[in-house]
Amino acid sequence: MKPTPCPGPLLSRRHMLQIGGAGLFGLTLPHLLRAQSTGDVGHATADHLIVIFLNGGPSHLDMWDMKPSAPVEIRGEFQPIATSVPGVQFSEHIPRMARQMHRSCVVRSMHHSVNNAHAAAVYAGLTGHDRGEIGGGARPTDHPALGSVAGLMRSVPSGVLPYVSLPFITKEGAGGPPQPGFTGGWLGTNQDPLFVLRDPNAQTFDMPELGLGADMNQARLGQRRGLSASLGSPGQSRSLQDMDNFQARAFDLLTSPATQRAFQINREPGQLRDSYGRNIYGQSVLLSRRLIEAGTRVVTVSWAPDANATWDTHGNNFTKLRNELLPQLDRAVGTLIADLEMRGMLERTVVAVMGEFGRTPRINGSGGGRDHWNFCYSLMLAGGGIKQGYIHGASDRIGARPSLNPVTPADIIATIYRCLGIPADLELRDRLNRPYTLVPWGNVIGELLA
Repeated sequence: MKPTPCPGPLLSRRHMLQIGGAGLFGLTLPHLLRAQSTGDVGHATADHLIVIFLNGGPSHLDMWDMKPSAPVEIRGEFQPIATSVPGVQFSEHIPRMARQMHRSCVVRSMHHSVNNAHAAAVYAGLTGHDRGEIGGGARPTDHPALGSVAGLMRSVPSGVLPYVSLPFITKEGAGGPPQPGFTGGWLGTNQDPLFVLRDPNAQTFDMPELGLGADMNQARLGQRRGLSASLGSPGQSRSLQDMDNFQARAFDLLTSPATQRAFQINREPGQLRDSYGRNIYGQSVLLSRRLIEAGTRVVTVSWAPDANATWDTHGNNFTKLRNELLPQLDRAVGTLIADLEMRGMLERTVVAVMGEFGRTPRINGSGGGRDHWNFCYSLMLAGGGIKQGYIHGASDRIGARPSLNPVTPADIIATIYRCLGIPADLELRDRLNRPYTLVPWGNVIGELLA
């Protein structure tokens, strides 16, 4: 349900929607606020989360789980290199990430049921809810994103964005609907992220929506805020209460120097920007760090404008990985982990690098590509209470099936929630007061925790 404008709008509804969508504007379910105050949010080892989502499905066999002894049609073209943990090898094309292995954890035994529909696999990967091959776009009935739940259960200070997603609203194929797994779902649009849909690498990058317009100054804004408060009433409808929350957050953001500074990426030293990579993804990861530093709870970087655009390497897998995808990812992730550590932020920030599935062990005949493979894949975690220098699980000799400690996306989501101090079996209610459990079948993986 969309909020209804209140009488005599003080800021135009269109302008407020531009500064972030309904997800910016408050905690609207009183029982959830009570859950916070009564201790249902447990001990947290992390205050922040950065999800780098390799949308399309990255090849585990060419990154984190190489099989150098397998036949050439399995092992592919890349060579393994040593990491900073003895006995652990990565692909030769991710040397910076290899140097951060002692601060990281790799899970090599991921699996789930979805092999065809990217949307359904993305939904499983980001929420822990596996709906099989039911594809399609985001729906109001979807289970909420990590950022939606974390922003709700662990509120942020006034003027801080709880949940941001960038640099795309990834489509299910070019021109298709937005993928599920990124929004508030049944928590309501008030828990959607601020979608930053500009290129942080562009010389002209800014967020003018978060500043005062030419016809507005602080004094006028204060007057309008006071007038807005006087229009409210205790008996107003839920939709009007939502709009009040919406407006309150709008006012806070328009007067928040910390949030506005976070988007001023040109303040970063040129050398550090170069280290992250001068491309839309590298600078999006750098902007994620700036947002976390400003207090944002969760940032998600979706590494594709549509599901087929980047990591979906059905053809030219090795060429695309070698020349584009892996060098960009390596610079961004390797630099991020080192940067967070240097700033004293890694201890309280989980970094999750993952996709919706892996790629087939056997190289196909379509120009040297690998196809979807949900039966076994890998992901990488670091920081925020995650065990360092650790490999969890294993795949068989060709990377086709887990051979040790199989893990599902629900288990990973439950473990991330544990780091954030949120029980995976927490019961939340939607706007119609219907109960839902966050991840009822997810098991926290104790071995992943420090």
